[in-house]
Amino acid sequence: MAENLTDTGLEEVPSPELDYHALNAQLNLYTEDGLINFEADRAAARQYFLQHVNQNTVFFHDLEEKLTYLVDEGYYEGHVLDQYDFADVKALYKQAYAHKFRFPTFLGAFKYYTSYTLKTFDGKRYLERFEDRIVMVALYLARGDIQLAQHLVDEMMTGRFQPATPTFLNAGKAARGELVSCFLLRIEDNMESIARGINSALQLSKRGGGVALSLTNLRESGAPIKKIQNQSSGIIPVMKLLEDSFSYANQLGARQGAGAVYLHAHHPDIMAFLDTKRENADEKIRIKTLSLGVVIPDITFELARNNEDMYLFSPYDIERVYGIPFTEISITEKYREMVNDGRIHKKKINARRFFQTLAEIQFESGYPYIVFEDTVNRANPIDGRITMSNLCSEILQVSEASTFNDDLSYSYVGKDISCNLGSLNIAKTMDSPDFQATVESAIRALTAVSDLSDIQSVPSVARGNAMSHAIGLGQMNLHGYLAREHIHYGSEEALDFTNMYFLAITYAAIKASNTIARERGESFVGFERSKYASGEYFEKYINGDWTPQTERVRELLAASTIYIPTADDWRQLAADVAEFGMYNQNLQAIPPTGSISYINNSTSSIHPIVSKIEIRKEGKIGRVYYPAPYMTNENLEFYRDAYEIGPEAIIDTYAVATQHVDQGLSLTLFYPDTVTTRDLNKSYIYAWRKGVKTLYYVRLRQMALEGTEVEGCVSCML
Repeated sequence: MAENLTDTGLEEVPSPELDYHALNAQLNLYTEDGLINFEADRAAARQYFLQHVNQNTVFFHDLEEKLTYLVDEGYYEGHVLDQYDFADVKALYKQAYAHKFRFPTFLGAFKYYTSYTLKTFDGKRYLERFEDRIVMVALYLARGDIQLAQHLVDEMMTGRFQPATPTFLNAGKAARGELVSCFLLRIEDNMESIARGINSALQLSKRGGGVALSLTNLRESGAPIKKIQNQSSGIIPVMKLLEDSFSYANQLGARQGAGAVYLHAHHPDIMAFLDTKRENADEKIRIKTLSLGVVIPDITFELARNNEDMYLFSPYDIERVYGIPFTEISITEKYREMVNDGRIHKKKINARRFFQTLAEIQFESGYPYIVFEDTVNRANPIDGRITMSNLCSEILQVSEASTFNDDLSYSYVGKDISCNLGSLNIAKTMDSPDFQATVESAIRALTAVSDLSDIQSVPSVARGNAMSHAIGLGQMNLHGYLAREHIHYGSEEALDFTNMYFLAITYAAIKASNTIARERGESFVGFERSKYASGEYFEKYINGDWTPQTERVRELLAASTIYIPTADDWRQLAADVAEFGMYNQNLQAIPPTGSISYINNSTSSIHPIVSKIEIRKEGKIGRVYYPAPYMTNENLEFYRDAYEIGPEAIIDTYAVATQHVDQGLSLTLFYPDTVTTRDLNKSYIYAWRKGVKTLYYVRLRQMALEGTEVEGCVSCML
């Protein structure tokens, strides 16, 4: 390890004539030969260290002095280091520095030092380098297991595994937020639940997590209260209260709290819900910062196909008639029955008009997110119903309602949801010397995030996490890997690879969770009622043909350590799971990786790139340019962007992956500026028919009059 932390080990010094910002900007200018100047960006990264990082990094003579200072001055949690011998800790730091890591892009380095590394309390100087953050995260998650810490250091230093931002940012720091990315809360149809929901949103936003809430069970506008008709104000006032709450909980001024609300398509307030995002909406109802999501069952598509009216049902009456909340009813199964039930108040709208409105609102705002309710629940291996998703539409877990006393204390603590996330870099994972070990290390790291999280400010979240041990192993850099291997995104070979990769991940992840359950003698609560325990989950793998279909993919698999399980492997895994259980209720979710993609030099999630050279606005520095990972002047043809590729190829890719992912995948649809509402409706139907579970944002490429891309083109529709 380099004890002098101002020593960068740079082999060449960039020209002092240009600063790092100017060098990075050269990425957006072609050379005299008409080529992209990739070296300018690499030079910008080196110059950034020379001109800024090294000059603003606190110097320590040795590791012992550094760690003692950081603990004594309240920067690190001392108990983390107390779990280990100092000799082991020192060896771990040497292991990390031996990788001789260098950020391959300027934006990667800039993102790390502005957003993640430990700084002095005045925010002016750096106390960690990248290696230091990696080691502290590994020590924190390993909880005294030095061998696991060693594995995690290697997985993170090589870029194979990258914890999500809350974990990577906070682990081991004394002044920190939670390790958890986001939360999902139920709100029931009573004032106590609404009040607790708003309070919980405040508490969770204060701790740094995005919060999604289901409003489907709230009675509609005009519904009775205490049997007096036309008393309820419906869901809009609750949305306004939540929006104000998220604005107030601004996380020490760093950013406003982030919230989303979900509503069922057959709720009577659905059209008013959508209208809150119209540009010309009255300020009394307009929702500016709260994200919206709509839950759509199969019956809605059937009604639209037949050009029928769709009935909207009173949640108040549904609960009165069936004895359970709206969210616990399958509207597809009960639709005709409820239409004919005179006890349930209802109104109707035209189904096609509903989808037309959905598309119009997405044109104006990029919202709402969409959850295909029946698709989600057919694929759900866990006992119970999934009724909503999260702020990024990839978390799909079963929840349970809480009940409250008059003083808002819990009379019954239900089960709400937290998201324990991290992602594998597909390209690096394919290069791993031991694919199964890489996946197992990631599963153990995320399990530690769950085990170490106990958010008592919201007891239903704490209970849900303790019962489920749920995690979400994500993936990123699919497009980067495919392009590196000269495969076009969305091609037959790309879909074949995606299928095989996610198959292998699923097998390795379940095997790892089974191993943890065997070690601890513990499974998630409700395991015995799951499709894992019954063996039903494994039938499609035991009985299907899951082998690569193209020669190119067979070559890629043969050159890696990835293991494609046979039917006999699945039978054995099913038997092991039946005998020893699974520790984690949920294992996979594919989030829309942002900042961690940049520091990991990855393409985001499993999307195609949005631009060969991405333009970002980064605080005071202004425009920053980011080249697509693995892109060279020789392989540009494999870097068609998402707008060129179009929605169908993206949906095809996600559909192939979806069949192996127990939760959701955050899928954004990209369109040229010529798109119509009819095109959007066709995409909904195509995604639904292909078995996609959720849709995230809609993004539109806006072009300047002269036909060149303008600043802000890659953004939600505004």
